[in-house]
Amino acid sequence: MTNEIEKTQTHIILFDGYCNLCSSAVQFILKRDKKKGFKYASLQSEFGMQSLAANGLSTTEIDTVVLIENGVAYTYSTGALKIAKYLSGIWPLFYGAIIIPPFIRDALYKFIAKNRYRWFGKKDTCMMLPPGSRIE
Repeated sequence: MTNEIEKTQTHIILFDGYCNLCSSAVQFILKRDKKKGFKYASLQSEFGMQSLAANGLSTTEIDTVVLIENGVAYTYSTGALKIAKYLSGIWPLFYGAIIIPPFIRDALYKFIAKNRYRWFGKKDTCMMLPPGSRIE
């Protein structure tokens, strides 16, 4: 699995495939990833579970987007801000928020993550990604 990550030459985004908010975020990223530098997999997929375990992350408490960049996993607000850094338009400016201490950034992120199903809903099946953007 580590070899798969190293071979991709891209950044990998792991997301909650059942979460409406997370699926909308992926659609948002897909539209603004002009260089097509991201590949995607749901956290619940075999690849997602293996990636979580390989990076010492829980495979049962799925409450964060995970960005794997150069073999390093970034979670919560740090992962989201690093993703923004690679998008087109004004979104890279949001990376400047990285100077805010993580405990502050992550508190807001975790509050939203805790309530995401109640506020935005949940799907019965994982979101289907466009061919070429997903990790098979």
